[in-house]
Amino acid sequence: MTVTQAEIDEVVAESKRVLLGNHHSGISAWDGKRYECTYPSPTSYPFQWFWDSAFIAIALLHVDPELAKREISCLLQGVQPDGFMPHMLLWEKSSYLHWLEDEYSIRLAHPFYTGTTQPPVVARAIERIYDATKDVAFLRETLEPTLRIFRWLKAVRDPDDDGLVCVIQPDETGLDASPKYDLAMGISHERPEEVLPQLTRSMHRLFKAYEGVGLQREPLLDVFNFEDVMFNAIYADGLRALARLCRIAGFPEGEAYECEQRYVRVRDALVAKCWDEEAAAFWDLSGLRSETPQKVLTFSIFFPIILPDLDRKIVRALVERHLLNEKEFWLPYPIPTVAATEPSFDPAWKTNTTWRGPTWVNVNWYLYWGLRQHGFEDVAEELRSRTISMIASGGVREFFDPRTAAGEGAKDFAWTCLAADLAAAPQRSPASTSV
Repeated sequence: MTVTQAEIDEVVAESKRVLLGNHHSGISAWDGKRYECTYPSPTSYPFQWFWDSAFIAIALLHVDPELAKREISCLLQGVQPDGFMPHMLLWEKSSYLHWLEDEYSIRLAHPFYTGTTQPPVVARAIERIYDATKDVAFLRETLEPTLRIFRWLKAVRDPDDDGLVCVIQPDETGLDASPKYDLAMGISHERPEEVLPQLTRSMHRLFKAYEGVGLQREPLLDVFNFEDVMFNAIYADGLRALARLCRIAGFPEGEAYECEQRYVRVRDALVAKCWDEEAAAFWDLSGLRSETPQKVLTFSIFFPIILPDLDRKIVRALVERHLLNEKEFWLPYPIPTVAATEPSFDPAWKTNTTWRGPTWVNVNWYLYWGLRQHGFEDVAEELRSRTISMIASGGVREFFDPRTAAGEGAKDFAWTCLAADLAAAPQRSPASTSV
């Protein structure tokens, strides 16, 4: 599929409109903190989210690099002294109390932030902003709190010290209702209308189990302990970026070296513990003690491709066996979040829950750069073209039907504006993609 210049121009213009339209600023009731950020959606998601904000900052580089910097600076106000980073910052809480009351998956650790984290995409965003602006002052300002986030993940979320960090509920990956969590959450896909009620009950069960336990001890309970492939690939990629950026910013060599060594350890653990050569897939591991592989074909099987030195044989097996398989992932508008061969595949959103089949732009964005750096230029370009055409057809929506490009979920969804970065991608070499 060849994307037209008209489609590219339309998608870039719409992306800029959405990013500016979702921009909010003011003074919060949270200790009088000043905030300036771009909400994922003005109606559906009226707060600042950890991983959304990082993706949004990258997209903002194509609108105004200063807005991208302020997005990250605002976000990092949420980092706690011990390094915990909440997945939501509730800057305008009083204006959206009805939203919080209706949301099943929110657990507050503080009146203005949650007790849940998310994938640390922030390191990748800071690297991209630095590469675009060469602003060393911004780098020095943002590195210290970001390093704290990564230290917290190591200290608290790797209780078995195997290099892989865990999440303690599905929302912590941002992949709320992915079928890879169904077994651990007690969810059956046989009746689509029952998936959301089952998920809601399971989330409340987890929250009850964690009551009064404290963030430091939650992983040890092992009521939901998931070493998630996507989360760990993003974590590893962040460590790689931090090692490089610490050296640029003139931080002590020990900081860079530690990040570098931890990167190698996470990368090697993903291969040693999650890679299944026979299936040609990376499987998530469930259970602190059991570490049971969750053999569900979701897009996560591909995510270690974002690591620059992943074994070429592994990358080729992933691409040839699964990504380009037209019965699984290479649908008209790839990459579906679940293989079309999985019984849980729900491309038309019948379950009214997320990550069970539709295509998301942040996934395509990450894997586009991963494919390019491993030499799969033609596959990457085809993915880029289909992604931009999908948005031109379906609008700047939260996710899309991978068969028809129909837009679904929230409207004016900000991280879909990563399309602006994809539109400009051919002008950048793989070496400058922050991968």
